[in-house]
Amino acid sequence: MSRIIITGGAGRLGRSLVAGLAAVGHDIVSFDRAVSDAPELAEIPQVAVDLTDPDAATRAVADARADALIHLAAIAVPFSAPEDVILRTNAALALNTVGAGIAAGIPKIVTASSPTVLGYGAPTGWLPDRFPLDEDTPPKPWNAYALSKHLAEQTIAMFARQTGDATRFAAFRPCYVIAPEEWAGAPTQQGHTVLERLADPALSAPALFNYVDARDVAGFVDTLLEALPDIPNAETFFVGADDALAREPLADLMPRFVPGSDHVASVLTGTAPAFSNAKARRMLGWRPTRTWRGELGEPAMADALDITNRKDVPA
Repeated sequence: MSRIIITGGAGRLGRSLVAGLAAVGHDIVSFDRAVSDAPELAEIPQVAVDLTDPDAATRAVADARADALIHLAAIAVPFSAPEDVILRTNAALALNTVGAGIAAGIPKIVTASSPTVLGYGAPTGWLPDRFPLDEDTPPKPWNAYALSKHLAEQTIAMFARQTGDATRFAAFRPCYVIAPEEWAGAPTQQGHTVLERLADPALSAPALFNYVDARDVAGFVDTLLEALPDIPNAETFFVGADDALAREPLADLMPRFVPGSDHVASVLTGTAPAFSNAKARRMLGWRPTRTWRGELGEPAMADALDITNRKDVPA
């Protein structure tokens, strides 16, 4: 097992990542702006540090003596701060933290990105060449948050070109994260409950009905860390559920919210999501274990998609 720094460990995803990785035996150190009283962190060493300060980041990371670094810390919601603040803050966090990890000799460094790098929801319109979306879909960020996440991916690619295989990097794009308490009715990141998002498709449409259970993200990161020495350096992965956060097939829903998508969305039948996690299954052997129907105790659709038959997934 490894000693792992998790930046942003007190955040929504961070808490589940800390809990999940600690539960399988990893020694976790949580970095955040302040010490948290979250129950998931009760037994976890915490470091209060301003990672936008490069000297502070370098000292804190070196002092932790870690084997791996997972970088989550960021302004996490688009337009929740002025655009220049989001871009400047998130870019500095990625550069400083990853650079500090390299300086400390940490051999495994992973950064969180976002599906928003693809540019869906752009005011001038957005239409992909095909569904499901995957890592080959061209990034087209249209706001500072999405651009900052694309820069985080490019930051690890830049450092990989500097360090070669001395440091192993990866980035992952978690879909709309649902924390364990949110299945029980706590508000999700945008302020609505899961049931409200299911009842009104317009609430989930801005994220193209994508989602992932936070505990599945923890399982993904654990699998990724183990695989890093054996896969190409600085790879990027989508991390999402096997189904869509919707009661209707996306082939019917998507044309209502993405104008002109009738043809490309026609493949999204049954419970098929708009985002493919096939690369993570193919390269890492990872697959999600939770669906919204399972968490809410609802029966599976009679025509639920058999993922072994999906065209985007090798049998």
